[in-house]
Amino acid sequence: MAKVISVNISEKRGTFKAPVPKAELIKDLGIVGDAHADHWHRQVSLLAQESIDKMTKMGVEDLTPGKFAENITTEGIDLYTLPIGSRMRIGESILEVTQIGKECHTKCQIFNQVGACVMPTEGIFTRVIVEGSIEPGDEIIMVKDIRVAVITISDKGSAGERADQSGPALVDALQEYAVISRTEILPDEREEIEKLLIQIADNREADIILTTGGTGFSPRDVTPEATLAVIDRQVPGIPEAIRQASLKITPRAMLSRAAAGIRGKTLIVNLPGSPKAAVECLEVFLPVMEHAVETLRGDAYECAQL
Repeated sequence: MAKVISVNISEKRGTFKAPVPKAELIKDLGIVGDAHADHWHRQVSLLAQESIDKMTKMGVEDLTPGKFAENITTEGIDLYTLPIGSRMRIGESILEVTQIGKECHTKCQIFNQVGACVMPTEGIFTRVIVEGSIEPGDEIIMVKDIRVAVITISDKGSAGERADQSGPALVDALQEYAVISRTEILPDEREEIEKLLIQIADNREADIILTTGGTGFSPRDVTPEATLAVIDRQVPGIPEAIRQASLKITPRAMLSRAAAGIRGKTLIVNLPGSPKAAVECLEVFLPVMEHAVETLRGDAYECAQL
């Protein structure tokens, strides 16, 4: 099991970090009280104990956690092999890998002692996607790499006459579950919607495309028609489940014409245009999202559960 063996912070950059019993991570900032906390891409650093052991074998003594200025010392995971963009859940928080290693401009004491250092090659840097607390002993769980494109369909939004709130609301709700590969705002023009859906699906830019808006009775609401025109297979169970759950909130849910379907290996799901309703409908779909993507990718075939 991959786990945290130490959490370390320092008040100044370029110094050893000291272990702490627990730390709080703030979204898009880093660890509270640590000098590297900032609105940048290297908010939290990690180094594996296995990498530190390599330096011990070279004769470096007293390599306690934090001596390489790493925020999190880990065990049981090859950190430096993780692709950029990988996400991991630690305790209540989620971190996204932004950089593997870094150039060391000023040689540290360890480098001067043995002529080598593992942090520049095997340390990794991350940013905080979901905040929370972490402590030694927390399990490190890799989060599935699900890519989602969020497309807002709105005449006023595309013309800049109204701020898009539904798209950002969906992006925020998905932070813990997926990587947002693309966001767009389009007018209620069927040809433009079809063209973008085809482009994203055929270029494999996303596993799932979520549209928001254009699912009602207005003559300009053509999102379902555009969706049905480009998909290979319908998935009626998704909008049926969403409408059923939404009816518990408002009887107007029965007026939704939202559709869902598959084009190639991409699932397209229509959601309503209201920010609140879009997120509520997304929450109905989230419990099956991972399995849907695994099945489309060919990683899962058995849907039955004991």
